[in-house]
Amino acid sequence: MESITAVLLDIEGTTTPIDFVYNILFPYAREHMRPYLAEHLASIDVQSAVRDLLRENAEDARQGFDSPRLAEDAEIASLDDLVAYLHWLMDQDRKSTPLKTLQGKIWEDGYRKGILRSQIFEDVPQALRRWHEQGKEIHIYSSGSVLAQKLLFAYSEAGDLTALIDGYFDTNIGAKTNADSYRRITTALEREPAEIMFLSDRITELDAAADAGLAAVLCVRPGNDPQITPVTHRVIHTFDQTL
Repeated sequence: MESITAVLLDIEGTTTPIDFVYNILFPYAREHMRPYLAEHLASIDVQSAVRDLLRENAEDARQGFDSPRLAEDAEIASLDDLVAYLHWLMDQDRKSTPLKTLQGKIWEDGYRKGILRSQIFEDVPQALRRWHEQGKEIHIYSSGSVLAQKLLFAYSEAGDLTALIDGYFDTNIGAKTNADSYRRITTALEREPAEIMFLSDRITELDAAADAGLAAVLCVRPGNDPQITPVTHRVIHTFDQTL
């Protein structure tokens, strides 16, 4: 691990309890999806996300998924149908980029109103500061949007930690279970793969990162789902066990 110059972190189950994501963030986004869209549907960013949703919905139809159907034109897609499809995507726990974009915007409103305050494991702030002092770059890679990632670290119970984080990646770089995504991140960071340590609670993600040459570390936290696949990666229970 002496060759590590950059740390790449998953969020859910790694820096942040899964319960916070599934029992607070997701229900908040679901509850506020309709009023948010009703107020902001005409905005450029929301219209862009809606167009992406229509393309995703059309692909669902081609693949035979039993999902709510949307009109092909963003201007005539009804609010009821959009909300129904977004709720369906959430029920599938699909890592849909337009869904994550809209969730991030809804959470932004909640954070700024003081309704939301993000939870992180207590060893995380100290580890971020330690790595920062060591001169290592710290980046986040999550299926949540970059906006959602920034908000989580800006409005944490431990305070604003964004000054310790150098960059963020979401599914626009590619799926977290695809080795090519990690190769793109390696290129973006201008580092050799072995210089990057990736921490996640998901073996499928760690396998993809390892295939790309990254140092993959399984993070086992309270409340995490058990990983059935045989573990071939280094295992930690706290960031204190890393660099």
